[in-house]
Amino acid sequence: MQNARIPRAAWLQLGMAILLFGLAWPAIKLGLAEATPLWFAVARIGLCCATSFVVLALIGRLAWPRHADWPVILSVGFFQIACFFPLANLGVAVAPAGRSGVLAYTMTLWMVPLALIAGERVGWRGVVGALLGLAGVVVIVDPLRFDWSNRAVLFGHACLLIAALSWAIAILQARRHIWHLTPLQVLPWQMAIATVLVAVVAAIFEPDGYVRFDRPVIQATLFLLGILGAVATWAAVSVARALPPVTSSLAMLGVPLMAIAASVVLVDEPVTWPLAIGSALVIAGIAIVILDRSRD
Repeated sequence: MQNARIPRAAWLQLGMAILLFGLAWPAIKLGLAEATPLWFAVARIGLCCATSFVVLALIGRLAWPRHADWPVILSVGFFQIACFFPLANLGVAVAPAGRSGVLAYTMTLWMVPLALIAGERVGWRGVVGALLGLAGVVVIVDPLRFDWSNRAVLFGHACLLIAALSWAIAILQARRHIWHLTPLQVLPWQMAIATVLVAVVAAIFEPDGYVRFDRPVIQATLFLLGILGAVATWAAVSVARALPPVTSSLAMLGVPLMAIAASVVLVDEPVTWPLAIGSALVIAGIAIVILDRSRD
């Protein structure tokens, strides 16, 4: 009966968010064939920034942030965008897109140790969920077959896990912030900050980097990642308001599954047993953590 009171648009927005966020991972893989990781991140964040400004202006919600909102704009803009996007690109450059989507989506698992460090109460279910998710990560990496001698592969997988940690830090900060504007309204300002920061990093560490804007692959992937990515973010925020928190959080577990399915279709990645079993463990662990946190 509760679902009957939820607008149909909310379910459509949920499906849109899952589809677009899942498609992002093979899109990154395709885009990196015609761009270097850091400069591709600059292009993506910059386009997301422009799109989010336009979207908010069109729906009449564009506003200059209040003084009290700037700390969360700077911190979340740094951790969730300026850190996550480039690290995700560096990971996808050497790891399969489907695997990358699952590993980067472990940010919920990172919330358990971060909450403990911050002095928050964590139930035993949360600890069990985090350990189950960690076991899933180990299975996905498949340590017996992993090429431990390849530094590039090691670096790429580390980038994906650090990206997830960065996103978890941003979530923790956003949760403690007293909001004046909504998370959607501060998004373009966070994107603007991140664009500048990542451009500086790219200029330093990828001085010969490039983005071949004349290539159809880049045009298509930037459209998906930039324009539709901003739309997906708007949809996710709308869903979070329309659906019960636990429902929306658990439903978004469809993102890593969509990433795997899209990678099979778009970039011909195989679904291996370690990926299938490990993903199931990670998703189960995240679900347990979400349910545990919902009790607070």
